[in-house]
Amino acid sequence: MTNKRLKILLPVGVIGLSILSALVIVSSKPDVVTQPPEVVPKMVKVVRVHARPVQMMVQSQGTVVPRTESFLVSQISGLVEWVAPAFAAGGFFETGQVLVKIDRRDYELALIQAESQVTKAKLAVDIEEEQARIAIEEWHRLNANEAAPPLVARQPQLADAKAALASAQAAQERARLNLERTEIRAPFAGRVRVKNVDVGQYVTTGMNLARIYAIDYAEIRLPLPDRDLAYLNMPFDFRGNQGSNRGPDVTLKARFAGADHEWHGYVSRLEAEVDARSRMVHAVVRVPDPYGNSRAGQRPPLAVGLFVDAEIAGKTFDNVMTVPRAALRPDSTVLVVDTEDCIRVRKVGVLRLDSESAFVDSGLSDGDRVCVSTVAAVVDGMRVTPVVE
Repeated sequence: MTNKRLKILLPVGVIGLSILSALVIVSSKPDVVTQPPEVVPKMVKVVRVHARPVQMMVQSQGTVVPRTESFLVSQISGLVEWVAPAFAAGGFFETGQVLVKIDRRDYELALIQAESQVTKAKLAVDIEEEQARIAIEEWHRLNANEAAPPLVARQPQLADAKAALASAQAAQERARLNLERTEIRAPFAGRVRVKNVDVGQYVTTGMNLARIYAIDYAEIRLPLPDRDLAYLNMPFDFRGNQGSNRGPDVTLKARFAGADHEWHGYVSRLEAEVDARSRMVHAVVRVPDPYGNSRAGQRPPLAVGLFVDAEIAGKTFDNVMTVPRAALRPDSTVLVVDTEDCIRVRKVGVLRLDSESAFVDSGLSDGDRVCVSTVAAVVDGMRVTPVVE
């Protein structure tokens, strides 16, 4: 009986103890305090901008060309008997230097013949003058008070003799010129681009002997959008003042023989028209003495055909702030982080854009922090954590 009672009371006691323990635990739990979720401000990169004078630089590219290129031609016919060592592709020559000699013997003989004709013509003039003098004296003895008629005074014969003398002298001068032309001289200081003849070759009048170009300065033709002219102190040519103004300075850069090199020139003129297809204006840059050895061999010459990058120095604008191009939004606004680390959308005036920067002349204050990070959803007044680059 007792064992049976224990079997009944023991489970009931365990259940009661468990219920009591649960009640104690529930009654002793702390009160739940509801807290709002903590919002962490978005971290953004900012740059601090400052107003300062900014000189605009206009970029372009072009190929070096000679300022003058022409064909060296022969003005006479004959056999080439000598060429100068410089008369070769790539050879340099100076103004007046003899480049080619043509066999001169035929032209020496022609000059001797022309001189002989001049001597005969002078003799004929002298004879006519003497005969005219005698004829006039005889006329005056017979007709003291009358002037001698032209035929009596032999004026037509004398005029004919003088004309023959002038013709003979002209032939003599032509023969002398042809003799001088047997030595073909350089018209300017330059370089041979293509050589077409050599010793032993027969050349004819007007034959192309070589293709040469001048080396006193080189030119580079740079295409520019017409809007970029607003940033350059570019001289516009008007009738009567061509060449009176010198344009802005230009820095030319190119990689040649495994190294980067730099040359300096200036804009000499604008070309006469706007390209109808590209709508570009072409500025011509002049580089004096492109083959001068100014650095004792450290810099190569600005050779014809070299492709160069050009940077043209433009106007200087005051109180301009430079911001990264990525900071400018499509609607000409930027995100400014104020002193309380809140984003403010600011409308700005853009003076100019280039590939990396935006030049702002209004809408920002000196020292403003401009956001350069990409923010997907922008709310004016949104708090951020700025990190200054």
